[in-house]
Amino acid sequence: MAIATPEVYAEMIDRAKAGSFAYPAVNVTSSQTLTAALQGFAEAESDGIIQVSVGGAEYASGSTVKDRVAGSLALAAYAAEVAKGYGVTVALHTDHCTKKNLDSWVRPLLALEAEQVKAGKLPTFQSHMFDGSDIPLEENLVIAAELLELSQAARTILEIEVGVVGGEEDGHEAAINDKLYTTVEDGIATVEALGTGEKGRYLTALTFGNVHGVYKPGAVKLRPAILKEIQDAVGAKVGKANPFDLVFHGGSGSTEAEIAEAVDNGVIKMNIDTDTQYAFTRPVVGHMFTNYDGVLKIDGEVGNKKTYDPRAWGKLAEAGMAQRIVEACQQLRSAGNKIG
Repeated sequence: MAIATPEVYAEMIDRAKAGSFAYPAVNVTSSQTLTAALQGFAEAESDGIIQVSVGGAEYASGSTVKDRVAGSLALAAYAAEVAKGYGVTVALHTDHCTKKNLDSWVRPLLALEAEQVKAGKLPTFQSHMFDGSDIPLEENLVIAAELLELSQAARTILEIEVGVVGGEEDGHEAAINDKLYTTVEDGIATVEALGTGEKGRYLTALTFGNVHGVYKPGAVKLRPAILKEIQDAVGAKVGKANPFDLVFHGGSGSTEAEIAEAVDNGVIKMNIDTDTQYAFTRPVVGHMFTNYDGVLKIDGEVGNKKTYDPRAWGKLAEAGMAQRIVEACQQLRSAGNKIG
């Protein structure tokens, strides 16, 4: 197994929920970071989720081209081929598509995938996220309901966000205030609009103080207990225990205790971007400082090709990012839980 089929992706989610663990969902921007993600999952013996943001997709198409659909498809094609060699199963996901980007990104991908399904093929991606956190909840859920129907035709899973994640990611910014905490009423409105699976499966990012980026200790006030409050209240209303398949956004810098409590309360997917960006870049910086006289042609010298060869520092970057993913798998308890 390499790229999950729709059935296997559903099984991955079910296994995580039943086993009280979660998958790291790692943002990638290039073949190198995608390879690093696969390496990390393989070393942890964990299945996982590889995801691309709108900015990551544009970058992958070429920084002077910025075609978000082409970049998404290119990374997916690379993953489909290369993942075969790593012995783990990964799902492909598009991350944080706001309303303004739907028509130029996720809707075209869903339309393409619906055509693939009609032709008896598998969809390129296994899930897509609609981020309606910057619009009123009522409008958010109306659009989500429409996308859920399209997702059914494409055999993909929809991810939504109910509440607001603070900080900034790919140009989408939100203030750090009380709106960072989803309410029970928000959760009830969500199941009233989208159901509990009968209209199609969806993942839900309920916010509990989450903030994108990384902050010093004490700056972010996470309250994972909110997740249990909403699961219990909504579950009692619909007669289904833990009705939501939850996603943890903005988790960089979270403590192990906060991560564990969130997973205990139904989180099956945790997004990781800021921490893996640093883990990828830090070994490159060390290499450049240590080998400055080789990577630079100083005082008329010719430098050292072995030190400025992109493979030399690229392997270090990939190893550093992979190690951070192993750490995430261990914290989320997905390590050693791969299918097969």
